[in-house]
Amino acid sequence: MRAWKRSTLLGAAVAMAMSPALAQQTLTLGFLTSETGPFVSLSRTNEVAAQIAVDEVNATGGVNGKKVRFIPFDTAGVPAQTIIGLRKLAEDDKVLAIIGPFSSGQVQVGAPAADRAGVVIMAMASSAPGLVAKNQYAFRNTSDEALMFEAVLKTLKNKKMAAATAAVAYANDDTISRTMGEKVLPTFLKKAGIDIKATVDFKLGAFDLSAQVSQLKASPTDLVAVGAPPEAAIKLVQEMRRQGHKGRIVAGATINDPDLPARMGKEGNGTVVPGAWYADLNARTKKFSAEFEKRAKAAKLDRTLASQFDAATYDIVMYYVWAMKEAKVTGDPAKLAAERTAIRDALRRMKNFPALEGAVSFAPHNDALKPAYVQEARDGKWILLQAHPPGN
Repeated sequence: MRAWKRSTLLGAAVAMAMSPALAQQTLTLGFLTSETGPFVSLSRTNEVAAQIAVDEVNATGGVNGKKVRFIPFDTAGVPAQTIIGLRKLAEDDKVLAIIGPFSSGQVQVGAPAADRAGVVIMAMASSAPGLVAKNQYAFRNTSDEALMFEAVLKTLKNKKMAAATAAVAYANDDTISRTMGEKVLPTFLKKAGIDIKATVDFKLGAFDLSAQVSQLKASPTDLVAVGAPPEAAIKLVQEMRRQGHKGRIVAGATINDPDLPARMGKEGNGTVVPGAWYADLNARTKKFSAEFEKRAKAAKLDRTLASQFDAATYDIVMYYVWAMKEAKVTGDPAKLAAERTAIRDALRRMKNFPALEGAVSFAPHNDALKPAYVQEARDGKWILLQAHPPGN
């Protein structure tokens, strides 16, 4: 973790030291990173993916004759810090658009701030339903969790997996986890005709989940639908197996950490989750995965496998590159407000962009429409069960 912090701080120092003349020869993006906090296992590697995209773009001539760069600001995953970072990037650094922030809690406060600043932000992970539907400058390169979880239930039915009964377990002190536990999971389980036998909640930092699992075991179910980040889900499934609960874990995309099957161990076998990315899908995804792993190892990061949120971050850079080309962005400070809005308008026109994750468009509610890859944990790896096209 320390090595990663030094890398980010060095990148920020280089950006601030850049001369005004050199800055005008580049097109500058901001990046609201999240290197600590409850989703750190998913978010701390996103900058590696962004740099891969920037390097690829600059190696092929940049955008409109200019190089692309980004300035990072570490929000620590905190909504209040997100506002500070957004203002700094928009007002002091005068960036054209912003990569991030990460979580739904951050987007909830960042979206209206982006509207006030007149600068596009685009989350790579936030997926609480309808969060940016009424905003003008806030986008999300994520699919609504309702659509993603519905894809899981369709796959369970298609694969004839036992799913007559379910319980819901969720973290009650996190925006997306609470939304999943109180709204998305129960709504779509009931819609699919699955009988919900019990609901339990817990704090993200809870060390002991034995009481909650005892409640689940009192009414055993085929499924246990989880609304929580990976770390909490690991604790839950391990305690379930310790107490003899054999139900299959199902969840939304927020739990889809690439090394989660290995971290859960054999207790997690059978877990089914959706994702907008599958590393072994094709030659392009495999190439990105290999480059990501090489750079992550060089940076001595704990995780070297690319996640769906890393892939989403890479694609955000590429969307911005496309939009800047479409809008013929110059980076002229005198045109900053107009060019920021032109980037937004271009994104709204983007249809079936050939992204790393698949063909992607933006819906009128500013969320990405992209494929859902439903995967099962087997012996330390994710195995693709079924791919669903965008919106299905």
